[in-house]
Amino acid sequence: MTHKPPILVTGVHRSGTTWVGRMLTAGGEAAYISEPLNVWHRQGVLASNIPYWYFYICEENESKYLPAFRQLLDYRYHWGKEILSLRSLHDLGRMGRDGSTFLLGKLFHRRPLLKDPFAAFSIPWFVERLGCQVVVTIRHPAAFASSLKRLKWPFDMRDLLAQPLLMRDWLAPYEEQMLACLEKPEDILQQAAVLWSMVYQIVWRLKEAGVPLLLARHEDLSLDPLGEFEKIYHTLGLRYTEKAKQRILESSSDANPKELKTEKRHSVRLDSRSNLMNWRKRLNEAEIEQIKALTWEVATCYYPPESWEGFYP
Repeated sequence: MTHKPPILVTGVHRSGTTWVGRMLTAGGEAAYISEPLNVWHRQGVLASNIPYWYFYICEENESKYLPAFRQLLDYRYHWGKEILSLRSLHDLGRMGRDGSTFLLGKLFHRRPLLKDPFAAFSIPWFVERLGCQVVVTIRHPAAFASSLKRLKWPFDMRDLLAQPLLMRDWLAPYEEQMLACLEKPEDILQQAAVLWSMVYQIVWRLKEAGVPLLLARHEDLSLDPLGEFEKIYHTLGLRYTEKAKQRILESSSDANPKELKTEKRHSVRLDSRSNLMNWRKRLNEAEIEQIKALTWEVATCYYPPESWEGFYP
């Protein structure tokens, strides 16, 4: 590992983790490593299988994962495993990209930056066992839910219910709500709202308990990208270079699309200010009220009541 701590950027998926992760590596001091806890992650990146989305790692089940993550943070790329897993030219291209990231990260002593929304429930483990500095991205629950609705991305709560340690340590109070989601598998908004509440109530509890988390609201970053990213750079001990500033400006400029096409959903170039209000166009009042009812208690920890009208003081 490098002498400076690795960085974890997490939060629910579609909350801006990709944008934040990419912008934090724009200065060249950190290496961007995408979603090792993704169920479909590349074996060259993490030499361990991940059984569930939002997989929970703690000391009780870490024996299979701690060595693999330590190898990852030491930039040990598993060329043999990756070659055996290749199925397409796209896979070959990813191997070249990931392998280069690891080689250059090792050569230039870059800090590993793990962009992984699926690590959200495992934040304590990443802090305590891997020494990560953690940035948690937060996006308004209505904006998050509207994004999943637009992309037609359901979330199967069975991935969480099937994890006894996760249920025991964190999610038992939400079991009834998760089971209700299973009864209506077509209701993406309900699933999104419950998932948002679970993730961010844990984040808030960790913050209140003194776990050193840097909370980054997507809305604040969108309204003042240069100023807000400067704060994050400073807190993480990264140099806020002109190169980084230029990249941030380019990613958030009003010359960028106001909304991304679904096939370009992973792009980090977007008119950040205009994007703030897209959820008001995608959702009707009944849908907004549904999300609000399911998330209100947790949302008030992060957002004032007027945020439901599209105002973010």
